[in-house]
Amino acid sequence: MTPHPHRRRRRLLGGGAVASAAGLLAAAIALPSATTASGQPGPELISNGDFASGETAPWWWTQNITPEIVDGRLCAEIPGGTANPWDVIIGQDALPLTAAESYEFRYTPTSSPEGPVRANIQMPTDPYTSYLTAIDTATDATEPISHIFTPTVNQPDAQLVFQLGGRDEAFTFCVDDVSLTSGAEVPPFDPDTGSPVRVNQHGYLTDAAKVGTYVTESTEALPFTVNAADGTEVASGTTSPAGVDPTSAENVHTFDFSEVATPGEDYTVTVGEDTSLPFAIGDDVYAGLGTDALAYYYHNRSGIEIDAALVGEEYARPAGHANVEPNQGDDGVTCWQDACDYTLDAAGGWYDAGDHGKYVVNGGISVAQLMSIYERDPEAFGDSSLAVPEQGNAVPDILDEARWQLDFLMSMQVPEGEELAGMAHHKLHDAAWTALPTIPHEDSQPRELHPPSTAATLNLAAAGAQCARVFEPFDADFAAQCLTAAERAWQAAQANPDMLADPNDGVGGGAYSDAKVSDEFYWAAAELYLTTGEGTYEGALLDSELHGDAEAVFPDGGMSWGETAGLGALSLATVPNDLNRVRQANVDEMVLNAADRYAATAQAAPYGLPYGEGFIWGSNSQVLNNGVVLGVAHDLTGEAAYRDAALGALDYVLGRNPLNQSYVTGYGERDSVNQHHRFWANQLDPGLPNPPAGSLAGGPNADLQDPIAEQELVGCVGAMCYIDHIESYATNEVTINWNAPLAWLAAYADDQGGDA
Repeated sequence: MTPHPHRRRRRLLGGGAVASAAGLLAAAIALPSATTASGQPGPELISNGDFASGETAPWWWTQNITPEIVDGRLCAEIPGGTANPWDVIIGQDALPLTAAESYEFRYTPTSSPEGPVRANIQMPTDPYTSYLTAIDTATDATEPISHIFTPTVNQPDAQLVFQLGGRDEAFTFCVDDVSLTSGAEVPPFDPDTGSPVRVNQHGYLTDAAKVGTYVTESTEALPFTVNAADGTEVASGTTSPAGVDPTSAENVHTFDFSEVATPGEDYTVTVGEDTSLPFAIGDDVYAGLGTDALAYYYHNRSGIEIDAALVGEEYARPAGHANVEPNQGDDGVTCWQDACDYTLDAAGGWYDAGDHGKYVVNGGISVAQLMSIYERDPEAFGDSSLAVPEQGNAVPDILDEARWQLDFLMSMQVPEGEELAGMAHHKLHDAAWTALPTIPHEDSQPRELHPPSTAATLNLAAAGAQCARVFEPFDADFAAQCLTAAERAWQAAQANPDMLADPNDGVGGGAYSDAKVSDEFYWAAAELYLTTGEGTYEGALLDSELHGDAEAVFPDGGMSWGETAGLGALSLATVPNDLNRVRQANVDEMVLNAADRYAATAQAAPYGLPYGEGFIWGSNSQVLNNGVVLGVAHDLTGEAAYRDAALGALDYVLGRNPLNQSYVTGYGERDSVNQHHRFWANQLDPGLPNPPAGSLAGGPNADLQDPIAEQELVGCVGAMCYIDHIESYATNEVTINWNAPLAWLAAYADDQGGDA
């Protein structure tokens, strides 16, 4: 879950007539060009883009195809069964690009059968940085396609490549009217947001708050109606003008229809001529979301076959990184740059995100939140409630899933007798970035352990301590193993308190660097104290600079892998412990102080989200983690305001947001389906699936940290900075630590059904 370079391989030059420079100039076409602001046409940079001469020069191609001119188009039979998009290429070189100049790229492709076509304008050499990445669906119809982009650097010899590999089946590809012109006028940011009436597209609990948002230029209150599936009006009211929403820069109203308490499907809200997408009302609207959100983890297990009987044929796959060719396996991994003389058997665990990396710091918060779901309600996901292979073993399935990750976390600990014994390696991943898509068992990259870090070691200490207490009733030996690993990790971190991950270590996997570890120390001390009751850990808690500082423990931006102190405070507030009353009250006060801030933010927000910080990488998880704190506050106090604000976080990710977008696959009519993932990659390969139901997209990211976001979201504001595109890893990736708070809040919301 980190910015990463575009994976591009060196092209293999194919045939094609070689023309002189004069001939190339003569072949330059005169297609209609984009115009500058003054109305003057920009120069055409593509040579022989209309193929009118019947020649193919200066186009080149890989040696596994033989393009020819057919009816004035360049056509080729593209073989099926290639692994990567760049395994089959048609391209053209020597395209001069100027920084800050805007260009229009146009072409007319056909594909029979239809499927995705990737067009990149990029550096001609490694690392093949892309200035335009376009993934379009080509059909039999000859429809022109246009893209506008603005490079940020000069590139005197960029290349255009049509990357045509990676499909399972062979197909016929043709292209015509290829054009690249400067002077393009960048269109204003104007995303398709559908209806301006924004609601939770999945549904509302019968007796809880039901609120929506309406985008309008009007500054006066407007009438609205709530309608049943048959169109019958069941309630009416007037909207409340809310002014300009700072997250979208749009004028909005809110509307409240909490009075509607009759369970049913396909309700809608109408304001004037605008009608919302349909939604349900009922006590059980969240009954399936928690299960689906937790299914994410089995789907992304490493080192085990994903069984069709549990996930269906389209999601089944062989075990990844299990030392079966072409995998090199995770059962004997050596250290990056030969930094150690041992290997670790670190098979298993969860793939972190859209790539095949496994990270202790991200894995720690994720497995902790799954165990917290169990600690909050041991009956929530009991034995045989989830589609996991351990069903029927008399252990709650959510703990079976957690154990798969806990075993991995403990396997990353430096062995006894080594210089850094007890520390945990920060991460394990490929030596270089793998292609998109790449199914895990097809990954041929070497696997490497990266250096231990204090943050990773404390993640192991915290998760291991929590493991010890939740597993003790089911497997005392495993619980003891977890506690031993946790205590070793705590001692090692005490001895190495400032061993920080290198922020530049981002080749083949995310860096996950963290310059502040006081929060990890606090979290680990809390979990170890709750499990052991030992004074050493109580002292570390009470001596921490964070203890009692609600804004430091629970920042407005939310808990995350880099802000973990709140995990410890939530455990202290909810798990029975021996802290005296005064000290315990101090912990509760921190939680309620944070919840008050989040609830006030939600109350003031036109979209009701309990999050007032900037929209960053993974913003949806920050929203949901603030919702988790609100849910705990409601558990502690029974105050409805906390419950409503917590449910508002779910409303936001399920459609009540400026883009009218449900960020959870399978939930709502406008749901995200093209999340960044190397196996769930249907947008790139029709033979692969879209993500299964319950997968959460990272969400709006105003920093635009990938080429797709840079080219498609220019001019976006805050919560509008998102695109459902597989290449937009900065807005549309999936990760284990984003699905964890989704699962927690879904389980919490399901508990409120009938009790709200």
